[in-house]
Amino acid sequence: MKEEIIKKAKELENYIIEKRRDFHMYPELKYEEERTSQIVTEELKKLGYEVIRTAKTGVIGILRGSKEGKTVALRADMDALPVQEENDVPYKSRILGKMHACGHDAHVAMLLGAARILAEIKDNLNGTVKLIFQPAEEGGLGAKKIVEEGHLDDVDAVFGIHVWAELPSGAIGIKSGPLLASADAFRVIIKGKGGHGAVPHLSIDPIAASVDLVNAYQKIISREIDPLQPAVISVTSIKAGTTFNVIPETAELLGTIRTFSEEVRNYIIERMEQITEEYSKGMRTEGKFELTMEYIPPTINDENLAKFAKDVLSDIGKVVEPRPTMGAEDFAFYTTKSPGLFILLGIRNEEKGIIYPHHHPKFNVDEDVLWIGSAIYSLLAYKYLEGRI
Repeated sequence: MKEEIIKKAKELENYIIEKRRDFHMYPELKYEEERTSQIVTEELKKLGYEVIRTAKTGVIGILRGSKEGKTVALRADMDALPVQEENDVPYKSRILGKMHACGHDAHVAMLLGAARILAEIKDNLNGTVKLIFQPAEEGGLGAKKIVEEGHLDDVDAVFGIHVWAELPSGAIGIKSGPLLASADAFRVIIKGKGGHGAVPHLSIDPIAASVDLVNAYQKIISREIDPLQPAVISVTSIKAGTTFNVIPETAELLGTIRTFSEEVRNYIIERMEQITEEYSKGMRTEGKFELTMEYIPPTINDENLAKFAKDVLSDIGKVVEPRPTMGAEDFAFYTTKSPGLFILLGIRNEEKGIIYPHHHPKFNVDEDVLWIGSAIYSLLAYKYLEGRI
């Protein structure tokens, strides 16, 4: 059956590419994925799946095998980004200011390919498959909504794939343990006393305090966190003032915190709050630190599922261990309910000029390897339900 699944995936190559290009031309942002969801729904219903709508614009397809057994979930995210595409390709985005710059179009196409394969081998499935076409991965916490709606309550294992610009085309990245970091967003407001730039002693400068705070936050990383515990604090925006000769009343700092450990994350937040408050007092300003985005946990791959996947997938591509990244993924919410494995599929091809990172206006994927994604989804579902783990 393994060889049959791989064969079927290769035969679906044109279908997968066609679907990917269609989704690419009509990108939809988080919770706007109406067209994409409609196409997914129609495809799944034609294949005999039970279809459920979820998380506003999400779709879940349920396929019950010939025998009772476990339930395995396969996830693909669907949303695009507010990026103006700069690629010169026939399937370039036709929606101004929107682009599939992260590869979610490929994820949807690969899972639709797997949907066809699994429907064809339905009688050989010892259990149930849930295909999760998720909205709003890019900042909308679509995965969290799906978990809150209870769709993972009966799931024994969940698998996801992300096309990956750092890996060569066709490479299959599997890593046990931490793979992607947690993510928080923060805002700091510093309130001083405005005045003329020529007489700063008559004012209380919030910009001066803000600059010192940025440096103080970095000392948490360099002097208070174990060097063997990866952690990042990035201040990505400082907004203050409107002209050259006026000291403003307030300054605003925005930024993000990334870690692989909830303990480290909590310590960083506690210290940032303390430093903001106490340093602001020392500089005669008022400082307020707050989190502005709901916490995304780190993505921690299940050790047993990682070993299982390496054994199952070794015949369809080179399996490598990818480096962890401080980027975040809301796939992590699924793993709070069920054992999970997030796999990376390499799509970097220098000969084709496919060299740009995720979220870049020239990001693209090597479509010749997308059939591998469909094979990965299908093989993992079949083998897991077969009881090979």
